[in-house]
Amino acid sequence: MRFREGLAALTLLLAAPAHADGLVDNVNGYTLDGKGRLTRFTAILIDGRGKVAKLLDRRDKRPEKLDFRLDARGRTLIPGLIDAHGHLAALGFQAMQLDLSDTRSLAEAQAKLARWAADHPNPRWIVGRGWNQDKWGLGRFPTAADLDAAVPDRPVWLVRVDGHAAVANSAALALAKVDGATRSPAGGRIDQGLFVDSAMPLVERVIPPPLPRERDAALARAQDMLLSAGVTAATDMATTAEDWNALRRLGDAGALRLRVMSYAAGLDPLLAIAGSGPTPWLYGDRLRMIGLKLFADGALGSRGAWLKADYADALGQRGLRLLDDARLRNLMSRAAMDGFQVAVHAIGDAANGQALDAIEELALTYKGDRRWRIEHAQVVDPADLPRFGRNGIIASVQPVQQVSDRTMAAARLGYGRLGNAYAWKSLLDSDARLAFGSDFPIENPNPFAGLAASISRADAPLQQLSLEQALAAYTVGAAHAAFAEDRIGTLEPGKNADFLLLDRDLFATAPGDLAGTKVLETWVGGVRAWIRK
Repeated sequence: MRFREGLAALTLLLAAPAHADGLVDNVNGYTLDGKGRLTRFTAILIDGRGKVAKLLDRRDKRPEKLDFRLDARGRTLIPGLIDAHGHLAALGFQAMQLDLSDTRSLAEAQAKLARWAADHPNPRWIVGRGWNQDKWGLGRFPTAADLDAAVPDRPVWLVRVDGHAAVANSAALALAKVDGATRSPAGGRIDQGLFVDSAMPLVERVIPPPLPRERDAALARAQDMLLSAGVTAATDMATTAEDWNALRRLGDAGALRLRVMSYAAGLDPLLAIAGSGPTPWLYGDRLRMIGLKLFADGALGSRGAWLKADYADALGQRGLRLLDDARLRNLMSRAAMDGFQVAVHAIGDAANGQALDAIEELALTYKGDRRWRIEHAQVVDPADLPRFGRNGIIASVQPVQQVSDRTMAAARLGYGRLGNAYAWKSLLDSDARLAFGSDFPIENPNPFAGLAASISRADAPLQQLSLEQALAAYTVGAAHAAFAEDRIGTLEPGKNADFLLLDRDLFATAPGDLAGTKVLETWVGGVRAWIRK
C-alpha cells in the first residue's frame, strides 16, 4: 500500500464517525476556562463540525438523536495537551535512526554503533542522536577517535541529546574536508571531531539529505508518538521548507491528525513559505506557520549556553553568543514588520538578557499584541525576572528538563547560581505567560512527566506550581503562546473538541505517580485519533 493511502486508511480505522453529532457521557471531566479556573462536567456534546457544543453535568438532560454515543465508564477526561516547544522531524528521525539516548557509557554507545552499522550496511552515512557525555560519566566530550574505534570505514555523525553539538568520525571529517587547520566559526567550536552550534554545518552540508518519503515517514511516526502521549497540538520549532512540504503532503492525504503550529527555521524559509504574513489555518485547523525561530545561544549541556559569568566546571568559558545585538534586532524587526511572531531561543542568563533588551527596544516600534516568545528561559539573572512581565512576553519552558538536567546544571553553574535556573513560579509571578512543552526529542514527549516535575520541586519549593497552574501552562498558556486560544486549549463551547481519556484522575493522584499517567484515547476535532490497544 502506498504511503498516503496507508496513512489515510489508518486514520479511518482509528476514527469515530467524522464530523458527527455525538456525546461522550459518564466522564470525570475537567477543563479550564480562559482565566485558568477549573470546571467540572460529566459529559461533552460534540457538534457536526467537531467542536464542543456543550458541557453537561449530571442533572442535564442528554440528547436522544445523535450519530454516536460513547459511555466513558467514569474515566477522566481533560482537554488535549499542547506541547509548546518541540521538533517534529527530529523526533521521527530519532525513532528511525540510531538512537543513543538509552546508553549509559561510551563503551555501550560504541557497541550500539557497531551493531547498527552491521545491521544497516546500505546507508552510506550512519546518522544518530541522543548521546549525553554527562550520563556516560565520561568527564569529557566524545572524539572522532572514539567513533573510529567502533566504525572506521563509513562516515558517522552523532548529534548530542540537546541538538547543539555533534561528533564525527574520521571518515566523515575527510568528506567534510575538516582537519586540524580548520578554524572554529563565530558562534561555534571544533575540538577533536566535536562540533558545537555554528560549527555543525561544516559537516551537515555534506550529509545526504533525507528523501521526501523518508521525511514523510518520520513526521508520520512523530505524529503517532505525540498522539499516544496525549499531545493533540504541537509547536514545531525551526521548521524547514522540507518539513513544511512533508506536513502539507500529510494534510493533502487526509492523514494529518495532529495540530501543528510552525515557526520557521530562519528568515528565508519563513518568507518562502508564508510570504507576507502568517498563513491561514489549513486542513481544518491542523497546520499554520505563524512565526520565526531564532537562536541567541546554544545549550547548557554542551557549554554553548551564553552566561554572564564563567562556567563553574570550565573556567574561562562563557558559552556561545550566536547573534550579535544588531543582527538579532534586524531579524526580529524583519519578521515583526509583516506580523510574524518571534521566538528566541535563550538558555543562559546573558542570552536571556540580550533577548529581553531586543524585545524592549522593538516593542517601542511594533505595538499591539505581539506575544514575543523566549524559548527555554532556563537560566535568568534575578534582576531580569521582572522584565518578563512586560510587553506580553511568553516564557516557553520545559519543566521535565529540570529533572533530567539538574545534576549537569549544578556542575555547569555551581550551586550558587543554580537558584537562578528553572524559575517557573518567579516567571509566573512576574506576569509572564507560561507555556509548557518538552523540547522533544531532547526529552520524551510525556506531558504528564512535565506536570509532575512542575508540582514537585523539592530542590526549590518556591518555584513549585499548583496542578491547576501547570495544567493551564500545557493548555490555555500553550494555546495563547501560538495565537490559537480561540480554537484550542479549553473545552469551552465553540472550540475544537480535542480531549483525552485517562487511566486516572489527575487531581486525585499523588505527585509521584502523575508521570505514569496513561492515555487511553486521544480525540482531535471530535474524532478518535488514537486508542490504546
